[in-house]
Amino acid sequence: MARSSRNAELPSHKDFDDLVSIREQVDQVPVSPGCYLWKDGSGKVIYVGKAKNLRSRMRQYVTLQDDRAKIPLMMQVVRSFDYIVVENEHEALVLERNLIAQYRPYFNVDFKDDKSYPYIAITESDTFPAIKYTREKHKKGTRYFGPYTDSYAARQTIETLRKVVPICSATCVEWKRAKRLLEKDPDGAAVANLLLAKKGRPCFDYHVGKGPGVCVGAIDTVSYAKNVRQVENFLRGNRSEIVSELKDQMQEAAADLDFEKAARLKSRLTSLSDLDDRQQVTFPTSVNIDLIGIYREETISAACVFVVREGRTIRSVEFILDKGLDVSEEELVSGFLKRYYDETADIPAEVNLPIDLLDAEVLSEWLTQKRGHNCVLHHPQRGEKFRLLQMASANARHALIRHMIRTGYADDRTNQALLQLESALALDAPPLRIECFDISTLHGNFTVASMVVFTNGKADKSQYRRFKIRAELDEANDFVSMTEVLGRRYSPERMADERFGSRPDLLVVDGGKPQLTAAINQLNELGLDIPVCGLAKSDEEVFVPWDDTPIVLPTGSASLYLIKQVRDESHRFAITFHRELRDKAMTVSILDEIPGVGPKRKKDIMRHFGSFKRLKAASVEDISQVKGVSVNLAETIYEELKAWEESSMTVHEKLDTRGGTHE
Repeated sequence: MARSSRNAELPSHKDFDDLVSIREQVDQVPVSPGCYLWKDGSGKVIYVGKAKNLRSRMRQYVTLQDDRAKIPLMMQVVRSFDYIVVENEHEALVLERNLIAQYRPYFNVDFKDDKSYPYIAITESDTFPAIKYTREKHKKGTRYFGPYTDSYAARQTIETLRKVVPICSATCVEWKRAKRLLEKDPDGAAVANLLLAKKGRPCFDYHVGKGPGVCVGAIDTVSYAKNVRQVENFLRGNRSEIVSELKDQMQEAAADLDFEKAARLKSRLTSLSDLDDRQQVTFPTSVNIDLIGIYREETISAACVFVVREGRTIRSVEFILDKGLDVSEEELVSGFLKRYYDETADIPAEVNLPIDLLDAEVLSEWLTQKRGHNCVLHHPQRGEKFRLLQMASANARHALIRHMIRTGYADDRTNQALLQLESALALDAPPLRIECFDISTLHGNFTVASMVVFTNGKADKSQYRRFKIRAELDEANDFVSMTEVLGRRYSPERMADERFGSRPDLLVVDGGKPQLTAAINQLNELGLDIPVCGLAKSDEEVFVPWDDTPIVLPTGSASLYLIKQVRDESHRFAITFHRELRDKAMTVSILDEIPGVGPKRKKDIMRHFGSFKRLKAASVEDISQVKGVSVNLAETIYEELKAWEESSMTVHEKLDTRGGTHE
């Protein structure tokens, strides 16, 4: 692999001239495949990436053509860079993983918690490899299987394995002694069993039948290597091979009338069966696949891997990642995949992902090379794999929630968000009570407003209120609607009403300048001095009264996450109320339009069912139980309601895809 590298010192780029200078230096980078390393002023590597064309890829950073939200922030602190040229994109991928492992750059996706995960390892560089439970950093000459998030499960797997296949434990004192003897006499490896038979001492495991007897020379290197191969196949999930071999040995022993040996082999098969019984059967066919589910919050996320071997889910492992919605989903999934499979020898024939990756071909080639057999990346759209992928994502979500509760992450983020809003919006104090208003309408019909309240950064649903807009509107008019609802909420009567709570520390309106202007004018008319801002949905910009230029809260910041949460909750509450009114009115009109249903019969129908919801869920037989409603009329009512419900769902779907505050 031919490599070359270069270091370019970048000046402080606080103005346009500096940006031009940076681009000029990047223009000297070759167009070859390789890896690039962005560094800060102290020379610390803050990001590592790979590229098929180094110059083209690095230009996207310095010209800010890369649309990832983190790039502008990262380039503000970049002062130098390195690049390494390799032969092809596959070599670039391998090198990228090595560099990320070496430098742990801040802007690359990594595990959130700094703990090391447990692995089952085989010390393959030893004459007699041993099995061990470990959290160590990966060493050359040792093959690692895992990781496991359940340490108990890992230890139990080792115990089961050693009952089935005699293999030494790396914690055994006599195995360590035998290792030292063989290291002192490298030429003695060919006759290791003879050497250990002369100088070794039996261990406890050998006495009870769990150990193969390496310590006393009871097994040669060829037979022991066969045992090691069986263990590795087992850890890769290939259980059928070892089961078949044990059955053949048991039948052979029984045929030779060696019933004691046959009984021992049967006991080993029973141990394997007990392990299989604890594992969920997922597929009717013998497939070896991994399924990776992802769940993201603003600056943190979780990944869950379902490990399926020979059609059984043998384990699931969960990880907390230090990036979330602040990076693209592709970058998050790709970064996790590289990190996970870089540290394990257990690579399946197929890896199922929640999205398609642009570099899927290169990643597949890398995994194939590590596995020694073909490995493909797949994005299932339906079927059992899709269902399991959704389940993995659900498990990832629960893992993230547990982590956030355990670490107090949510409380810390909330406190941080309130302090950031205080600073960004020039408030006198953190906004402990936030009120947010949103308008929902359909061409001026069924216009409603919502008021949601967040106390100490959390939703206070007991304080939620909703309003029917009384103004007669021929079309949607947020200005008029917002003026009316604020006038009603902050009227002297409502301000004195304890049911509406205390005066807010911050008033948020869903929208840009028009909605903000309406709010300010109304507050001025009422003589109230309440801090107010508007949040535009399109670019997540915060509008304030004292500046025509909107405030842009940092992407991934706690403050942006909180204020978006407040806005989205207000939007949800408004839409829900709007739909209730619209559906009720439309349902009433449907009954009015059905021949044979007059005012009295309609009254009887509604009295019988008690609500429109129950009527819509009723069958023809249920409707025919109403006094005066024949079976034929019941069928007509049923069909009309179903037709309306289908059309209404279509309308909902269309409305849900529309932006803004209007439905």
